[in-house]
Amino acid sequence: MDSGPFSREISRRGFLAGTAGVALAAATATATAGPAGALLGAKNTAISPLVLSSDLYASGSPQRFVFAIARGSKYASFGPAQVAFAPPGATQADVLDTNLYKDGLPKGRGIYVVDTVFPVAGNYKAAAVVGGKKVPFAIQVKSAAEAPVVGTAAPRGPSPTPSNTMGVNPICTRVPACPLHDVSLPDVIGTGKPVVAMFATPELCQSQYCGPVLDELLDLMAPYRDKMAMVHVEIYQANKGPNVAKQAPTVAAWGLPSEPWLFAIDGNGVIKTRLDGAIAENEIKTALDQLAA
Repeated sequence: MDSGPFSREISRRGFLAGTAGVALAAATATATAGPAGALLGAKNTAISPLVLSSDLYASGSPQRFVFAIARGSKYASFGPAQVAFAPPGATQADVLDTNLYKDGLPKGRGIYVVDTVFPVAGNYKAAAVVGGKKVPFAIQVKSAAEAPVVGTAAPRGPSPTPSNTMGVNPICTRVPACPLHDVSLPDVIGTGKPVVAMFATPELCQSQYCGPVLDELLDLMAPYRDKMAMVHVEIYQANKGPNVAKQAPTVAAWGLPSEPWLFAIDGNGVIKTRLDGAIAENEIKTALDQLAA
């Protein structure tokens, strides 16, 4: 079961549609929003963007930005959407088309994904265009990523197994437990065989996407199991008691600021794919196909 608050600060901004993009004006009010936070609990019918990317960073290379849509208290990711981002100090932004992915995710909880460049750090003004309505919000772009990025070596810290739980109890909160805990990550990373590392907590997930995302991997894994190792790591030290909010050692070692995450790692231990927040079935399949090639 996925539950709990997962808040993002969203700025309400006035803006005008333009021929080349969207002009974003100064903030007039602020509200807190998130997949399971204040907006989904609000008694209204307003359309709200739910930002799922948690580790955007300044870079000249494109990054995956992912969000969902809520209408009042319900998920409402159904039809097409566009999005625009204006970096700090700018007021004009190009409107970008997004891909709506629904396969493998619960009804209404599809995700919108776009690859774009965030050239500088800071607070970006943004706008989503959904169903003919334009909804302003804001995102933060960090000066550097917290989690490992594509092209870098995957961390080699151990992950819990039945023979060495590392104090994580349980090592899988899925019911029934998944079969992806038989090896520890450093025993397979960099050994010549590709590795898929899934960080997710089905029971305690704040984003409400961990259970569906792990199930997607389990549904897809059969044709790939002989070609790569797959490891699932829980996010928290425990599912109850004083350690319920404490990150598991592996998650802390990887510097993950949220959940879920999926990393596809080649046989040399280099990260080839980095997906977070919410992940569609076809995104996972693409990552698996690239590792298997």
